[in-house]
Amino acid sequence: MIDFTRSSGLLLMLLPALAAAQVPADTARRTQQLGEVVVAASRVEESVLHSPVTVEKLTARQLRLTPAPSFFDAVEQVKGVQMLTPSLGFRVVNARGFANTTNVRFAQLVDGIDNQAPHIGGPIGNVLGPTDLDVQAVELVPGTAAALYGLNAINGLANFTTRNPFTSQGLSVQQKTGVNHLRDASVGARPYSETTLRYAKALGSKWAFKVNGAYLRGYDWVARDQTDINPQGNATTGLLGADNPARDPVNSYGNESSNRTTLLLGGKSYQVARTGYQERNVTDYTLRVLKYDAALHYRLPSAAELAYTYRGARLDNVYQRSNRFRLDDYQLQQHALQLTGPVVQARVYLTQENTGRSYNLRSAAENLDRSFKPDARWYQD
Repeated sequence: MIDFTRSSGLLLMLLPALAAAQVPADTARRTQQLGEVVVAASRVEESVLHSPVTVEKLTARQLRLTPAPSFFDAVEQVKGVQMLTPSLGFRVVNARGFANTTNVRFAQLVDGIDNQAPHIGGPIGNVLGPTDLDVQAVELVPGTAAALYGLNAINGLANFTTRNPFTSQGLSVQQKTGVNHLRDASVGARPYSETTLRYAKALGSKWAFKVNGAYLRGYDWVARDQTDINPQGNATTGLLGADNPARDPVNSYGNESSNRTTLLLGGKSYQVARTGYQERNVTDYTLRVLKYDAALHYRLPSAAELAYTYRGARLDNVYQRSNRFRLDDYQLQQHALQLTGPVVQARVYLTQENTGRSYNLRSAAENLDRSFKPDARWYQD
């Protein structure tokens, strides 16, 4: 046994000998000619690469095979995605946390360009998006995408990629037909129709263009929920149900809390509301959506591509936020110029909106009541 506390000098003497014993007999200098050396680097900041983001994707094949009525409806089948349906022509995507019928914190992009309506502050379904014939793939971030796209994507993001006219040429036509309101005695069966057209052509190796158009027509679901939001308004006087003079049915407008007052009669206190109007009497459920777009592409050297795209839409639809709205002759248009390449991507776009003859259903009912008789006089009578 060696006492290591007292033999450090002995160990130092042994180490050179041990090292010499491990040197191979052939100590001649050797050289080796290396082939190609590849050094990999990232053009993306490391902070972005480490962002906690999961991306779900619907490919062109998956979109073709989906049984959903449209590619936009197929988004609902993606893991982590919830779809809200305030009306037949207006669907709202949500992928994280709480949401409402507008969900301005979920971003929708078309080829990387935001397609939200400026006044509303959120996308109106797929009104300004691509048609079924022009969509190539759908990428979704089912969770916060704020690290990559800003705080307007805190509830998630969807990016719709469209077909390139250089690689997807020709004429395509699609017709969808259906019927709703079957066995609905108050409305009767109504047809649903959507016609879509796409044409794309390459003009040589440098230029290409495409045009898309879609026209949808139908009759929306009728909102007629008669649940009373103020059932106990006159509980102290025993006036309940249909006898309640302060009834506020869900789908009746002009009789909300701001349209009520308290009257003293015979020593009793009564809560009384304006009569109000049923929703079917203050709106039109006819659904019409006309959308179109055209794009001109130019291929630059170094695999870069410059594209100008114009999108437009005109619609009549029922829209919902905290109140219900009738979008009547509502128009949207967008101009976009984008440069895409293997190194650089740049986009500039302008979105314009004209609300046409759109109106708030609640305000319309209140004004109809007051045009018949002012509140003070009506309560007095």
